[in-house]
Amino acid sequence: MHYRRLGRTDLNVSLICLGTMTWGEQNTEAEAHQQLDAALAAGVNFIDAAEMYPVPPKAETYGATEKYIGTWLKQRKQREKVILATKVIGRSDFSYVRDGSQCLDRKNIEAALNASLQRLQTDYIDLYQLHWPDRTTNYFGKLGYEYDPNDNPVAIDETLAVLGDLVAAGKVRHIGLSNESPWGVMTFLRAAERLGLPRVASIQNPYCLLNRTFEVGLAEVAHHEDVGLLAYSPLGFGVLSGKYLNGARPADARLTLFTRFTRYNNPVAVAATQKYVELAQRYSLDPAQMALAYVNSRSFLTSTIIGATSLEQLRNNIASVDVTLSPEVVSAIETIHQGHPNPAP
Repeated sequence: MHYRRLGRTDLNVSLICLGTMTWGEQNTEAEAHQQLDAALAAGVNFIDAAEMYPVPPKAETYGATEKYIGTWLKQRKQREKVILATKVIGRSDFSYVRDGSQCLDRKNIEAALNASLQRLQTDYIDLYQLHWPDRTTNYFGKLGYEYDPNDNPVAIDETLAVLGDLVAAGKVRHIGLSNESPWGVMTFLRAAERLGLPRVASIQNPYCLLNRTFEVGLAEVAHHEDVGLLAYSPLGFGVLSGKYLNGARPADARLTLFTRFTRYNNPVAVAATQKYVELAQRYSLDPAQMALAYVNSRSFLTSTIIGATSLEQLRNNIASVDVTLSPEVVSAIETIHQGHPNPAP
């Protein structure tokens, strides 16, 4: 396993981060524990969760993922061996979360964190992230920004002050952002410097061969400000493995079970995926490992968040850290990207 520094902190996280959003929906508690054991044995020390997991979110399963991690931590007694990340949601239509009045203010953040700590059966979170901005902006597949003069979000200074208090109290070690824009990251950084508050260490955004929009503005921020990317959906919900090509819908696969997920399987994304899979096959590479190896190699990346529903998938994805793409393969990837730029933002 390879490790990279998390922002300007003293933490070194594994290049592969274990994503957990299937636990409680597609995976049982026992399977979650098996994945955690296997990941830890392979050198993975970074685990990412969220209060709203598993996905798709619903009242009946809310918080289940964190509970599964909590029982594993209690049974294995290896809290000090893992760097644990989780997230608090911003404004949403989840009526079952905090009576439907979520926002990134003191009441909500403190309530969310305390509940997460209880479910995770730990006294502290290593990286506490804002799952998405409190303001109206472009994320979750929306490229164009539309200004809303009537928007009334919680001020970033206020949100950051709450997080600072949680760090001072020892409940949180470091803070991060997710689904953020360049303006959002820089505003948090300026506020931290101006107010003497904690600095964000990372940004968790989508990044894969089908969605490289991070490179447009955020990559420069990541480099100059040491706010590295935690890349989610590096396989585009499994699409880049090639298992959905030609209309295939494998039993129990995410896109088979949940037809609401259409972000990575539009016609242009499917056409691009076909070319990436053919490229991998031409060079005797596993398509999923090739896609992950490309993400792993990015200089602005801190860690690649992988998700798996089986131990076979998990081990195959982790093994991507040992795959080095040749200049010929990288050049061919860039050619495909130029012909099919960001088909699934």
